[in-house]
Amino acid sequence: MTATVHDAVFDTRPTAGPGPMSRARAEERAAAERRARGLGWFSIGLGLAQIAAPRTLSRMIGLPDDDTSRNALFAIGLREIGSGIGILRNPGSPGWLWTRAAGDAMDLALLAGSLRDDDSSRGRVAAATMAVAGVAYLDVLTGEQLSRSGGAGEDTIARGKDVVRAVTIDRPRDEVYAFWRDFTKLPLFMEHLESVEMLDDRRSHWTSKGPAGSSVEWDAELTGDRPGELIAWRSLEGSEVANTGTVRFLDAPGGRGTEVRVSLTYSPPAGAIGSAIARLWGEDPGLQVAKDLRRFKQVMEVGEVVWSDASIHGGPHPAQPPAKPM
Repeated sequence: MTATVHDAVFDTRPTAGPGPMSRARAEERAAAERRARGLGWFSIGLGLAQIAAPRTLSRMIGLPDDDTSRNALFAIGLREIGSGIGILRNPGSPGWLWTRAAGDAMDLALLAGSLRDDDSSRGRVAAATMAVAGVAYLDVLTGEQLSRSGGAGEDTIARGKDVVRAVTIDRPRDEVYAFWRDFTKLPLFMEHLESVEMLDDRRSHWTSKGPAGSSVEWDAELTGDRPGELIAWRSLEGSEVANTGTVRFLDAPGGRGTEVRVSLTYSPPAGAIGSAIARLWGEDPGLQVAKDLRRFKQVMEVGEVVWSDASIHGGPHPAQPPAKPM
């Protein structure tokens, strides 16, 4: 009988004990949540203004009064409202603050481009840029404080801290270990991994897909290798993505095969802002690892990845999937 896939997320951060530090963290968190609510209401108010009066707002911040500016403000307004609602629904979660911070970065890039436009009012655009930069600072500060004081679950994962996922595979432990230990086979089931090149017995070069069609590369070395039990690695100095991790191979309860448990700690490019931007493109590391393990299970038990309609398409689509994944 084929075992069932199961995913687990474990919070590996140390829990603050009693005393002054715990009280300080609690006070910091309370202040951050109050600020988050204020940013949520601000985001909704700004979004409504951008949707209701894009032409007036465009003139106020010095942008050209044309369709391009109005359409951009309307789209930004929709994003602001969505972020504001997300923050107010869960002011203790840092995720929507990082999303807002990513939006701030996009807005700053838009304003920087407008400063070079002869049709813009440079003085007003410069003032708007300073205002957006101030709000971006508050978004990042609040997101950092919420994460540091206990923001949990996928939001912590999205900032690139600790990810743990597990799957049970109906195959012997040595067989599962041997397949994974041949790192050149990992792109067969790791969706975002383009290639792994072995440099020697312990070092390897990895190339992965990044957000928005980019590529990310790094070198890694083995730090532990116990056949049938464990594979551990770390990235080498100078890598674009600093990461460490382990893969453990355990006997599943009841003789149901092998439990594969992946533990990963990594720091995304560009820190917190890079992680927030990556979220906008759907590059959530916890979700990636969970999907990769499901595909690994299929490869080990069926011999290939079984592509379903939902796994091929990311949004609304016809009921009939294409013959091959796009």
